[in-house]
Amino acid sequence: MSGGVDSSAVAALLHSQGYEVIGITLQLYDHGAMVNKKGACCAGQDIHDARRVAETLGIAHYVLNYENRFKESVMDDFVDSYLAGETPIPCVKCNQSVKFKDLLQTARDLGADCMATGHYVQRKQLNGHAEMHKAADPSRDQSYFLFATTREQLDFLRFPLGPLKSKEETRALASRFGLQVADKPDSQDICFVPTGGYAKIIEKLRPGALEPGEIVHIDGTMMGAHEGIINYTVGQRKGLGIGGNEEPLFVVKLDAAKKQVIVGPKEALLTKSFVIRDCNWLSAPSSCVARSASAGSRDNQRDPMQLLRSSQDDVVTVKLRSAHPGAAATIAPLEAGRALVTLHEPQGAVSPGQACVIYDSERLLGGGWITNA
Repeated sequence: MSGGVDSSAVAALLHSQGYEVIGITLQLYDHGAMVNKKGACCAGQDIHDARRVAETLGIAHYVLNYENRFKESVMDDFVDSYLAGETPIPCVKCNQSVKFKDLLQTARDLGADCMATGHYVQRKQLNGHAEMHKAADPSRDQSYFLFATTREQLDFLRFPLGPLKSKEETRALASRFGLQVADKPDSQDICFVPTGGYAKIIEKLRPGALEPGEIVHIDGTMMGAHEGIINYTVGQRKGLGIGGNEEPLFVVKLDAAKKQVIVGPKEALLTKSFVIRDCNWLSAPSSCVARSASAGSRDNQRDPMQLLRSSQDDVVTVKLRSAHPGAAATIAPLEAGRALVTLHEPQGAVSPGQACVIYDSERLLGGGWITNA
């Protein structure tokens, strides 16, 4: 229970259906310093709001101090990723480690039968196995951020808001149950970067880590200087500080080892294939499953990796950023938890550190982290 309308509505809905609900709020990042700063989840005001909701519903409520775990698993990774020239997604890391690992174990320790969250995704049961599908409301779908959920975790998780058609339905639920957070604004920022100034967070956690370097054209021409590669992202055009060029220039690569920002024309951003690491597979494409079933193999239905290896010609859809509309691709599993993604049409600004999330229509198959494209 983050103190927002989504998780509050879930708690109220399940309580009304007769479940014994225990509300858990995580103190993740110096909540005392965040009081009255709107838009930052897990801040002091949010913990207060979650407690009030629990009191209104008459359910048990606990606040767990996960600050150390959060710093080690999420914040340190966020900083290290930026310093390595990547563009990290801390919300995925938080779900992957703190929430769906540490908190889920706490739920088991409490004797819970399942753990419910306010995420907008759908969990569907097929042939005795849980699958993750996109939310009914495409504008609210959060499956991209949950691609690292394991099959074991998915068996224990529930997402009551996934079937709802709009956020208005969630707010209507909260209003029906008399929750004061019914009209609370959505959180927009990374919780530990409430103002969007992530460079200051990096400087605070890694003093002296920001080093100046060169801005270099892909043809080797020196274009200028920079104050740290963390101030740039792949695909960036504005604010490069190298005006006066005949053609628009974009950041096409960040070379942390050489402390270089590499720039070039827009077409230099296009990528046809790339490798993803630390892959997580929840399902295999329907065509793979159908072929496996026709061959009489039950084991393969429980092993997405085997199915993917059996056929690398199946067309899937990949999202390369949370707001990416999706692109057709084929996936070839490699060794050591990696996979080769081949796009049918080249895509721009494929950024290391971002997630490549793989779908078969509305069904989430899995995904991995983009390496140097």
